[in-house]
Amino acid sequence: MKLTAVLEGLLFVVGDDGLTIDQISEILELEEEQTKETISELREKYEKEDSGIRINFLGNSLKLTTKNEHKEYYKKLLETPGTNTLSQSALETLAIIAYKEPITRVEVDEIRGVSSSQMIRKLVAKGFIKEIGRSNLPGRPILYKTTSEFLDYFGLSCKEELPKFEFNVNKEKEDDVDLYHSKYQE
Repeated sequence: MKLTAVLEGLLFVVGDDGLTIDQISEILELEEEQTKETISELREKYEKEDSGIRINFLGNSLKLTTKNEHKEYYKKLLETPGTNTLSQSALETLAIIAYKEPITRVEVDEIRGVSSSQMIRKLVAKGFIKEIGRSNLPGRPILYKTTSEFLDYFGLSCKEELPKFEFNVNKEKEDDVDLYHSKYQE
């Protein structure tokens, strides 16, 4: 088993979250020096011209990123009409942000029940949402809101034209259900 291949897969799976050297060492069961050698080996592979990605240290995490010299093509991809369709999960994420803005990624995750980091990144890249600052919550997470491109895409002149909708995220615990008034009452 080639450790660089395993590392490559790990970095792909974690996406934007990235991994620290300590996390990689723990997962691969390597000493820190061996981990750094494996990272260097993979970085060398990506530095060649026949690769479209690279490894970057952003913050204290190691992440897979695209090469800056190819950014004009990535921009074309996002602007191409055929690639501008939104998946069900993108629409779901976008709806949550539109109705609950400003909102953090963690709050979106709580409503959806799955991680939304990749979807939020795509929606930012498409220009449908943007970062508007930081929350006062612990860790000061980024706040997101919709943009005028979002309104244009859906043919809306303002956010108030969205259909009325209420989120029902309060789920009763089984213990709190009043069995007398439940639907199972005879």
